[in-house]
Amino acid sequence: MRNTDRYIQAESLQNLMVSRATGGEEKPHEYMRLRAAIVDDATIQHVIPRCVYTSRTLDQWWGHISKQSPKYEGRRQYIWDQFRPLLDFLEKGGSAPADRNVTSVLDGFNAAHVNAAWAKALERRTTDPEGAITSARTLLESVCKHILDEEQVTYDDKDDLPKLYRKTAEKLNIAPSQHTEEVFKMILGGCTAVVEGLGTLRNRLSDAHGKGKIAARPQPRHAELAVNLSGALTQFVLSTWEARNEKS
Repeated sequence: MRNTDRYIQAESLQNLMVSRATGGEEKPHEYMRLRAAIVDDATIQHVIPRCVYTSRTLDQWWGHISKQSPKYEGRRQYIWDQFRPLLDFLEKGGSAPADRNVTSVLDGFNAAHVNAAWAKALERRTTDPEGAITSARTLLESVCKHILDEEQVTYDDKDDLPKLYRKTAEKLNIAPSQHTEEVFKMILGGCTAVVEGLGTLRNRLSDAHGKGKIAARPQPRHAELAVNLSGALTQFVLSTWEARNEKS
């Protein structure tokens, strides 16, 4: 189902940028209003045209588009190509299914710091991969600490993510060692491996530590993977905790 309001805003922004690029009426305040609505939406950061990010004002947009093509038709085509991924995405619903599922679970969780970590992770996937990886780790770490606090399980403030997850998993009965069925041990063992991988990825590729001259730098695809894995595990842990509380 189309995300109607955001689609209309994105299409209006596209049309306004086409108008300015082809000698039409200037609407600087309307441009800034529409741009702010699009740029501030964390769920669509990965499909927003780069030229929208870099053109904070209509004058800056003119400086950019006037260099792309001397002809109006070339400018129109450039803008349409830039906006196509965003409009296609919004037409199909406005956010990835996994993003919506995790967001829905976190909305019910009602913990501001956890929701903030998820929002940052989504927002930074494309524009700041290092920051997104850090936020992905922070999300899962915050959820584990919250559950451990609620369940009155002690932990050290210096405990890393794998240690926090192990304690949380044991409390929720989702540690591999707590199951005898091989398929469950395999799946839950995979969850543990993902957590350990997120910790390693964050240490190696995120912005959490200083880097040397030849350090590897994460790409948006690395951030996408880290955020998706963290979101899926967060959803699983919270759903398990809620189901456990309903039974008690």
